[in-house]
Amino acid sequence: MRKLGRYVLEDRLGAGSFATVWKAYDPELDTDVAVKVLADNWAANADVRERFLAEARLLRRISSPRVVRVHDVGVQDDRPFFVMDYIRGGTLAERIGHCEPAEALRLAAEAGYAIQVLHGTGIVHRDIKPSNLLLDAGRTPPAVLVADLGSAKQLADASGLTVTTGTPAYMAPEQALQAGGFDGRADVYALGVVTFELLTGHKPFGPGGRAAHSAERAPASSAPALPKGLAVPEGVDALLRAALSVRPEDRPQSARAFADALLSRGGGEWAPPGPSRRARLAVWLAAVAVFLVSAALTWLTR
Repeated sequence: MRKLGRYVLEDRLGAGSFATVWKAYDPELDTDVAVKVLADNWAANADVRERFLAEARLLRRISSPRVVRVHDVGVQDDRPFFVMDYIRGGTLAERIGHCEPAEALRLAAEAGYAIQVLHGTGIVHRDIKPSNLLLDAGRTPPAVLVADLGSAKQLADASGLTVTTGTPAYMAPEQALQAGGFDGRADVYALGVVTFELLTGHKPFGPGGRAAHSAERAPASSAPALPKGLAVPEGVDALLRAALSVRPEDRPQSARAFADALLSRGGGEWAPPGPSRRARLAVWLAAVAVFLVSAALTWLTR
């Protein structure tokens, strides 16, 4: 049995270059928690250590049910760690390939509203991807929370790190090119990739994302279309193409605008489209014809 402070580590939930996240048990409060601990090889790096602790402070400062909350920090064997809510339900990564279109659109919209909370506090996440979007199965319907602010713009600036951060498949062109001056529309691009993946089961540009050397020359309309057989409301394909535009000014201008547009096109309450107007008219005329024939036969047999 391994412990960090009073917390009993149980299962490893995930690991990255800088830290590992564990499911743990807090015996004093008799509850499950998530514990993020800095990797051994980075514990002595002052910049990375400050970035790690700044993430904890930032998460603690943001008070929203759409962002994972930090409850405690500590140090053991010279390795800092912090303690967060344990969100039951896994991540959106586990929903890839298992979503009906309506559910995919609802989850993507939920993610958009969670990301907007960050943007409202002046934070650009910079690493939006399915594994950083948690699904809270304890709410009805399940809600999406945003987690892992280790790459957030404020944190990188505070630590003095200048390397490009993020995951290539979800990285906006201006972020990949280190052009500087990018804003929340970079997260909107990543959210577009996540939405495409939830709907189709694969990433629009593959695991490498848009190649940085070709992104500058790619036209704004170069995003792939959704599969023709996919039953989604009218306008969703155009919305995703806009979100995946090379130029930030061609995308929805906020995560909230993207989420609102998804829902206005039917996410959540949307059901597969019914018959067309012409088809409904044909059905109505057929019903009238049957009624008239039936009435005529009844009159003739009197």
